Amino acid sequence: MKTVFADAGYWIALQNPRDELHDRAKQVSRDLGAARLLTSELVFAEVLNGLSGHGAELRYSTADFVRRLRENKNVSIEPMSTRLFLDALDFYALHRDKEWGFVDCASFVVMNRSGVREALAYDSHFEQAGFIALLRS
Repeated sequence: MKTVFADAGYWIALQNPRDELHDRAKQVSRDLGAARLLTSELVFAEVLNGLSGHGAELRYSTADFVRRLRENKNVSIEPMSTRLFLDALDFYALHRDKEWGFVDCASFVVMNRSGVREALAYDSHFEQAGFIALLRS
């Protein structure tokens, strides 16, 4: 079964019907079919932060959404760990010519470790890092 990485922008677009990528995220999800999703607790932290100011209802539904994803057998979640933090920190420092955020660097580490080349992402940084950003194509 194919595995793709799911970035914060993808989860946010799915959760927020007002997000400009909402319809695109839903369509790409349908097109992928039974693909296995890989993400991280750091990405979930970014999702929760990103939707925290969009009202009480969306805040509650996002927390519930993350809880349900954690129980979904088709979603593999890389935990926050000292090892991931340090590896992402090294990756961040090594690429000082880029403007990649720390969570993106952690995502790239997770993807490289897992051999995953495609991401449910719109962020051009994924393409800069050599991955395929499925929400852009």
